[in-house]
Amino acid sequence: MAIPFLRQLTAVSRTPQANRRLAYFLTFIAGAVNAGGFLAVQQYTSHMSGIVSMIADHMVLGGLAVVVQGMAALLSFVAGAATSASLINFGRRTHLASEFALPLMLEAVLLLAFGLLGANLENLRWFYVPGTVMLLCYIMGLQNAMITKVSKSEIRTTHVTGMVTDIGIELGKLFYWNLAHEDKAGAAPVRADRGKLIVLSTMVTLFFAGGVTGAYSFFHYGFGSTVPLALFLMVLAAVPVADDIRHFFARP
Repeated sequence: MAIPFLRQLTAVSRTPQANRRLAYFLTFIAGAVNAGGFLAVQQYTSHMSGIVSMIADHMVLGGLAVVVQGMAALLSFVAGAATSASLINFGRRTHLASEFALPLMLEAVLLLAFGLLGANLENLRWFYVPGTVMLLCYIMGLQNAMITKVSKSEIRTTHVTGMVTDIGIELGKLFYWNLAHEDKAGAAPVRADRGKLIVLSTMVTLFFAGGVTGAYSFFHYGFGSTVPLALFLMVLAAVPVADDIRHFFARP
């Protein structure tokens, strides 16, 4: 039962149900990484709005070092998204079952390396803080691009602003009072997409729950708290990757 479920999560042939389930898992992980990363380096890494604003502020204030760090974080996020797209396109052109699992497996490996090596690098403050920010931004770009490609740009998991905006739009539709004279004028009645509202609300809740879990775990267990997240991602990606490995060695 577990194997077919995991295979469906990152299957090449997508369904709305599989997209939602994968998004739920990844939203929780994004919240955990974002909150844990803040405790590690006092900076959120899952959304670029704040980083771009920080770059603009310090460009005016003359904080060149912060501008450089912000640009490095921004470019790392872009590089992560570009890597994800490249891996998916490679998998698609070579007909791999792990087309969408490859970015997840790379994310898992990077998180695992961060969890195992982070404590050893903490004493190198000149490298540790900017290096950690760049790594986590890269990971978030990797994940966000992956779910964006999977869902055909319908779902994103690493920042809540878009989700909350869409929740507000659907609530505006839900509470809109369709007046009789509007119907007589031939205007289509306003109807909320209740299913979409439930999905978005669930994702925001999971991001928050992931944030609480990530903050608590990092506060009490340090860098090792990312290891379970990495292993969980590996489980999500393992079945299609194993399918491809099996097919490779089965070729004549």
